[in-house]
Amino acid sequence: MIAPFRFRRFNLWSGVRPMAMVAAAALSAALPPAAVAQDKKPVTPPELSYQAGASPLAGEPMYQSTNPKAPPMTQAEFETGRRIYFERCAGCHGVLRKGATGKPLTPDLTLGKGTDYLKVFIAYGSPAGMPNWQTSGEMTEKEVDLMARYIQHDPPVPPEFGLADMKKTWKVIVPPELRPKRKMNSYNIANIFSTTLRDTGEVALIDGDSKQIINIVKTGYAVHISRMSASGRYLFVIGRDAKVNMIDLWMEKPDNVAEVRIGLEARSIDSSKYKGYEDKLAIAGSYWPPQFTIMKGDTLEPLRIVGTRGMVVGTQEYHPEPRVAAIVASHFKPEFVVNVKETGKTLMVDYSNLDALKITEIGSAPFLHDGGWDSSKRYFMVAANNSNMIAAIDAKDGKLAGITEVGKIPHPGRGANFVHPQYGRVWATGHLGDETVSLVATDDKRKATAFKQVAQLKGQGGGSLFIKTHPKSKNLWVDTPLNPDPKISQSVAVFDIRNLAAGFKVLPIAEWAGLTDDGAKRVVQPEYNQAGDEVWFAVWSAKNKQSALVVVDDKTLKLKAVIKDPRLITPTGHFNVHNTQHDIY
Repeated sequence: MIAPFRFRRFNLWSGVRPMAMVAAAALSAALPPAAVAQDKKPVTPPELSYQAGASPLAGEPMYQSTNPKAPPMTQAEFETGRRIYFERCAGCHGVLRKGATGKPLTPDLTLGKGTDYLKVFIAYGSPAGMPNWQTSGEMTEKEVDLMARYIQHDPPVPPEFGLADMKKTWKVIVPPELRPKRKMNSYNIANIFSTTLRDTGEVALIDGDSKQIINIVKTGYAVHISRMSASGRYLFVIGRDAKVNMIDLWMEKPDNVAEVRIGLEARSIDSSKYKGYEDKLAIAGSYWPPQFTIMKGDTLEPLRIVGTRGMVVGTQEYHPEPRVAAIVASHFKPEFVVNVKETGKTLMVDYSNLDALKITEIGSAPFLHDGGWDSSKRYFMVAANNSNMIAAIDAKDGKLAGITEVGKIPHPGRGANFVHPQYGRVWATGHLGDETVSLVATDDKRKATAFKQVAQLKGQGGGSLFIKTHPKSKNLWVDTPLNPDPKISQSVAVFDIRNLAAGFKVLPIAEWAGLTDDGAKRVVQPEYNQAGDEVWFAVWSAKNKQSALVVVDDKTLKLKAVIKDPRLITPTGHFNVHNTQHDIY
């Protein structure tokens, strides 16, 4: 008997009646092998929470096709079903219901099961990770019935988003010729932090020296990352709604100078870094439509769009919506390095001639997600998260340097680089699905260990999103914001790199924040300041609850400062200008 546990209002195990378990098993048996692969590795609450996040596509108009074999639905019911699907289901099952990290839910599979059967599965869930939507209180009985009918209809197709659509959203707020010719403020730009205010569609620009907010800048919803131009002048951010904002840090009060929407849902952006191309181009990748867009680096004018639909590595089966995940800019060639999630391909996009674009495909493993450079900035270390692998992409030679199995659902953010006393240079990642921290050797001169997992540390729990160190630090910081235990999600683990065998210390970051309400207070994303002697954390609660930023002295591990402000609503990721510009992590 598995003991029940609770996480974010739904319980995966309790309330699953025998009938539901039988139904779930029968459904799994009826689906093709690709669909049941997930059952071989039960999904943990942290990774389920991460994978099943709401999609910005919930409010988009879509093309609807009526299937005469499906149970009847009114137009109003269909629209409600569509909204619920994109709020709760699309993250796992895909926009077109072809399956992603969850099973496919297309009519060729669902119609034969029937409404009553599907209602049981939706209501009670399964041990493989399907939430028990009704028994948890997340859906009413009426909504469960509606969704059981909805997934028997042909999936509505979101509109494509091409150049004409992008041009309609493109705004140059301050033309390049009207921008400052020199820095017009007294801020130490290199030590500014860009902090995502997730639920308000903003970023907070914070002076890392004074700890004061410089400006609250309007952006797209739930900014996923902030990236710096090669010059360190322009800050690029992208929201989950695919809105890109370009912020000029030279202005007296740094603010937006250009914006564009490059799709309907997105996660990634970067700008050209190779010598001679600094600040010339920017690139953004979208989840829908599955494509990436190359833009002018000073105005965000869209220039080239490249689709990513194609064949999956290994199986060579066609995938209709392979999402663009992490993007970085090469330091060795005029290339962007683009991860295509579901197909398991990394694309080396040569931007030296946009009229004759050259793209090199490097296959590794499906579900490529996030990652960062090794300390030499030659090897892009990429998490194939649902394959439990880390791939090393050689940006100099344009090939796969190695691939290694790690823990369950690696999620490194950008990862962490340091020198291990035994293995030399290593790159580290935490995991959503287990408590381990994996160390992957990156010294290419040590052939026996290069790009292999050489050690695993025991962390304080699963649900880790970010890991961080600094060349001037002897500490390795690991967050666990998605862990179901509040004691773990509200704290952070810190390892002494000089004595990893000693294990970790736990710092009560949320407690140090001194927040007085009952918010979740999840501690997320350690980030160093420019000097490498402070570590910043976001203490993240709901939109209607208090949040804060906590600054810790890296040497003493003592509280240094707490930043509270009513404008700091749902702070999550934050990026130091200097460290982001120079890929220091």
